[in-house]
Amino acid sequence: MIERVKVAVVGVGNNVSALVQGIALQRATGNLVGVRRTVLHGLGVGDVDFTAAFALSREKVGRDLSEAIFMPPNNFPRLIDELPLSGVTVRRGLTDATEVERVAGELAGAEVVLYAAPSGRRETAQAYAEAALRAGAAFVNITSDAVARDPQIMRRFTEAGLPLLGDDLTSQFGTSIVHHALLHLLQERGLTLTSSYQVNLGGTEDFRNLVENGNTKMQSKLNALTAHESAADKVEIAPLGYLPHLESHKVAHINIEAQTWGGTPVSLDLKLKVHDPSGGAGVTVDLIRMAANALRHRHAGYVAEATPLLKSPPGTSI
Repeated sequence: MIERVKVAVVGVGNNVSALVQGIALQRATGNLVGVRRTVLHGLGVGDVDFTAAFALSREKVGRDLSEAIFMPPNNFPRLIDELPLSGVTVRRGLTDATEVERVAGELAGAEVVLYAAPSGRRETAQAYAEAALRAGAAFVNITSDAVARDPQIMRRFTEAGLPLLGDDLTSQFGTSIVHHALLHLLQERGLTLTSSYQVNLGGTEDFRNLVENGNTKMQSKLNALTAHESAADKVEIAPLGYLPHLESHKVAHINIEAQTWGGTPVSLDLKLKVHDPSGGAGVTVDLIRMAANALRHRHAGYVAEATPLLKSPPGTSI
């Protein structure tokens, strides 16, 4: 029987809430709705154990992880009525770089460190990567902060024989993946793109943070959309909008203007509404299993199979 993956999470927000609850739901009921890969490298969805968790919120630090995920400002809904205690007490996260050694010690035993704190704090993200490096753990960065794209950090993980996956996950069915697919379809069918834009509105704490610290996220979204040469100068991303009443929903609007045979116009407007954390968790569970498999088979550095699940893998703009 394959050994479960031991995962430490950094950040106890909505994305982690969706992940923790979804794994518990699968274990309790066998529910595989929305699961892309029931088994990946021999690991099932339920083969993920949480061994440590870090947060800065006073409402979360000191609580069991299964309780902390429901503390405000988290607003992702309950997926399971009775969520058993995890046995993992949320610890105080890094407050400055001098605490890296403390956190590294508290990561002992974890195979994979999942960085899911709010985006826009590059120094913090890199400090946790350093802690994972010292603890001998793989690192998965699902935020838009540059970690895997930093050549020096990637080199150090590679030399240490540790996997490093990132940056910024592409949601299961979110704005970037839908927009990207539509742009690819235009190119494939021979249409000429005139212009395109997307608008994203959400009510999670991460959205609120990104409204204030959105530069890295904007670049990451552009990385995901401008892989097609025809789109490089014709796609615009509007500033993110935070609307608390949307709670964990994200509402996106996509517009595409193009020309077909003879220069005649084509116009497409699309609205997408999703639970943003669910789309993240559906991808994160695969990234965790990829990282664990790479660690166990001593495949160091970047894991190429993760590329379709990421907006900004190594080599894209910072």
